[in-house]
Amino acid sequence: MRVAVPHSLGKDEARSRLKARAHEVSDFIPGGMAQVAIDWPAEDRMAMHVAAMGQAIDGTVEVEDYAVVFSVNLPAMLSFVQPMIERAIADKGRKLLT
Repeated sequence: MRVAVPHSLGKDEARSRLKARAHEVSDFIPGGMAQVAIDWPAEDRMAMHVAAMGQAIDGTVEVEDYAVVFSVNLPAMLSFVQPMIERAIADKGRKLLT
């Protein structure tokens, strides 16, 4: 699943805001029981591992000039909630950039 969140901040500012607020990702997951591991393997690439409710999801965030692109490897058993997850990523992604 791929979700692009447009921005007009420029790459450096978008990256800076994501780095400053990445710790908030776990707050966006309902239930308050999520474990989130975040790493920056490259300057413009954030890797995430989210474990919640017995499921683990890996994803990346690519910082581009005019968008941040969330790519999530959604397990097949969660595919039925994909539209809801896409909306949540778009909404929360915008909040991470503000």
